[in-house]
Amino acid sequence: MLGGLILGALAVIAGIALSGAGLRYFFQPSSALIVLGGTIGIALVTSPKDSLRMVSKRIRELASRAPSEREALVEEMVDLARVSRRGGMLTVEPLIPRVRNDYLRNGLLTALDARDVTELQIVLENELKLSERHGQADANTLETAAGYAPTIGILGTVVGLIEVLKHFSDVRSIGPGIGAAFVSTIYGLAAANFLLLPLAHRIHARVAEATETQEMIAEGVMCIFASMHPSIVRQRLAPFLRDPEERERVLVSRRRGEALNQHASVS
Repeated sequence: MLGGLILGALAVIAGIALSGAGLRYFFQPSSALIVLGGTIGIALVTSPKDSLRMVSKRIRELASRAPSEREALVEEMVDLARVSRRGGMLTVEPLIPRVRNDYLRNGLLTALDARDVTELQIVLENELKLSERHGQADANTLETAAGYAPTIGILGTVVGLIEVLKHFSDVRSIGPGIGAAFVSTIYGLAAANFLLLPLAHRIHARVAEATETQEMIAEGVMCIFASMHPSIVRQRLAPFLRDPEERERVLVSRRRGEALNQHASVS
């Protein structure tokens, strides 16, 4: 993500330099103040304080790589399914504090109190839907700000044109003045298309990935609750792995487990 932002900025700077226009020409403090201050003001008006705090938190999280732990989660849930099949959910309870994933840990705690699979499924799906909805709302906050930024840039351009018209008698200042006025429009477009919208789409992608992981965990928890055979659990969770190599490793582990079970039965 950071590489893409840097590459985009360097491409714009290089294009400006090749056009022959001086880079200093595009540094207009008044234009930056109008666009930046106006966009932040609109965000404060359209979004609650808690939502803005969550948006800032998600933006900070984007600076780090999202952990790819699905394969490890599959193996962990298969092990828990093996324990559950031998002695039921009560034998799983002592292992729950060792579970590092919050959603899996909460799902297992819920499974201990659930009466049947249907009740457990409703609780897990409600939590999943709310988590996804919150993430999409945070991304929509940035998209809303991105929709207003170009308009505020045009407002800054109009302010600059008014200033130019005040000195209309000075013909030499008209050209540079009009050019400087349109810098506000550039700022607004850049803020929307180089920063706010990319961040919003990045949050959408993170939320979608997290939702898939939670769906996999919910499926695994229900399998553990039903005391399914570990091989069946592994087979049901393998499609959630996007990477073909990860999926193959999981299925190879399944075949190895079946071979060991058959060998134990023969012995």
